[in-house]
Amino acid sequence: MTASRNLAALRARLAADRLDGFVVPLTDEHMSEYVGGYAQRLAWLTGFGGSAGSAVVLADRAAIFTDGRYTIQVREQVSGDDWTYVDVPEQSVAGWLTGRVGAGARIGYDPWLHTRGWVEETAAALAARGATLVPVARNPIDAVWEDRPAPSPAPMIVQPDAVAGASSAAKRAAVADWLEQEGADAVVVPALDSIAWLFNVRGQDVARTPVALSYAIVHADGTADLFVAPEKVTPAVAEHLGNAVRVFPRDGFADALTGFAGKRVAIDPALAVAAIFDGVEAGGGTTVALRDPTILAKACKNPVEIAGHRAASLRDGAAVTRFLRWIAAEAPRGGQTELSAAAALLRFREAGGDLRDLSFDTISATGPNGALPHYHVTAESNRAIEHGQLYLVDSGGQYEDGTTDLTRVVPIGVPGEEMRDRYTRVLKGHVALATAVFPHGTTGAQLDALARAPLWQAGLDYAHGTGHGVGSFLSVHEGPARIAKPSYPGAGPSEPLRAGMILSNEPGYYKAGEYGIRIENLLLVVVRTVDGGEAEMLAFETLTLAPLDRDLIDTTLVTRAELRWIDDYHARVARELGPLLDAGDRAWLEERCAPLARG
Repeated sequence: MTASRNLAALRARLAADRLDGFVVPLTDEHMSEYVGGYAQRLAWLTGFGGSAGSAVVLADRAAIFTDGRYTIQVREQVSGDDWTYVDVPEQSVAGWLTGRVGAGARIGYDPWLHTRGWVEETAAALAARGATLVPVARNPIDAVWEDRPAPSPAPMIVQPDAVAGASSAAKRAAVADWLEQEGADAVVVPALDSIAWLFNVRGQDVARTPVALSYAIVHADGTADLFVAPEKVTPAVAEHLGNAVRVFPRDGFADALTGFAGKRVAIDPALAVAAIFDGVEAGGGTTVALRDPTILAKACKNPVEIAGHRAASLRDGAAVTRFLRWIAAEAPRGGQTELSAAAALLRFREAGGDLRDLSFDTISATGPNGALPHYHVTAESNRAIEHGQLYLVDSGGQYEDGTTDLTRVVPIGVPGEEMRDRYTRVLKGHVALATAVFPHGTTGAQLDALARAPLWQAGLDYAHGTGHGVGSFLSVHEGPARIAKPSYPGAGPSEPLRAGMILSNEPGYYKAGEYGIRIENLLLVVVRTVDGGEAEMLAFETLTLAPLDRDLIDTTLVTRAELRWIDDYHARVARELGPLLDAGDRAWLEERCAPLARG
């Protein structure tokens, strides 16, 4: 009922603003995937709790757009009485609109929430129908959202150079060199994780992602302007930033964009909203569409960041191992739920020390909830963990030296043969990707089929990507590289994998209404010299350390090479995590990591 009232309130506001419709994306003014509470407009309007989606509201109908990850979830959370469910990429917002608006229609959008490319494409599609895409000065949802949260006031924190592996001054100097090469006078950096990486700062403004709400402009001389709420800049942060970084209030950013008359300003069209381009051009500046110069440098981790991630993986792996022993013992006794299990996992992570936050809300899913790839447990959806179910737990931690993300599946009782078959096929795909050797220039799209092939052979597949980039005490989803089908929503141009990148390896299988399976480790892209080979190659090093569930592995389906990988991985898990565990946990781990007997 609340969502229905919110929809009615928005429609009334649109009528008052002489708008026939409005587009609502799930993002913020930084084009973030994960956003602060103040920017959760789609959730407020529809009740949808996923991390990707958009909506269109017209006077007589409304539609919500989601991809295959949320096919079931969106129907459970969003009323079909008020909303039409639209699958992407099969249909876009622009395509849906053009079939439902007529000449003279005025469709509103917030220029601080959409890229220029989206605006141009959608405006052209509407113009062909005689309709107009109209920028709004104030988001109409904000006008009717009475209890909208305020942006977080939390202070910035310093990310020490010793952990970052390079100083902010050195990073800004590299950006200045890039500007000189491109013939530009300045670059606008709106992405929150890019700003955090560039200035070696972190924040607490977005749940599970350690960033601070801010904008940055870096100039050709290596100096920079940082736009952030003054109360966030503590004396320690101010000293860390130094005199070469000028600090201004965040709400002064829009006016600052107009101060580049006669100058060339680089802006990443994939990461900057349309309002940024509009502001620079309104002030007489020339915008140059170029990729954010921090993107590749941030994605290709330096040796210090790699060492930090290895240390974080050990710490996190020990906590997850303690949890896996606990859930294996406690769940069969009864009395455990998805919420109690998630709370227990958090306690194990906190007891390990150094945990700053989770890297995302833990996906604690049993039975049919496991079939929802991005399920989020609530008091209303919470299920008891019962015999005969598969319990799936996808979780991660934020540590000063690294960000983790892993998924494991635990059978409660004796698993069925179909469950073992599906788990083993997912594991075979996981191993195929983990052991891939490939030439420089290879993209994630070219590797994606390796993880799916064992499922395809049984007429099965999964409706999500196979891997995403991961930051260093930053976003658990980091671009530009990913491992996914070329047609996967939001895939964009496929990025070649490069040494130092960290990506997830997470094939899965989901049987609607019954169970879900996903096996996820993080991989580091490394240089590999092949004996007798003529060219330098790339390969993966598995970073994540936690036992796989041996009771779900059907050894009659695995090859000798796959079995060798599993046994070698488990031997490494026991060897590296054992010293971090007490005698009881260590004995349990050694038993779970013993070599598998081939069926």
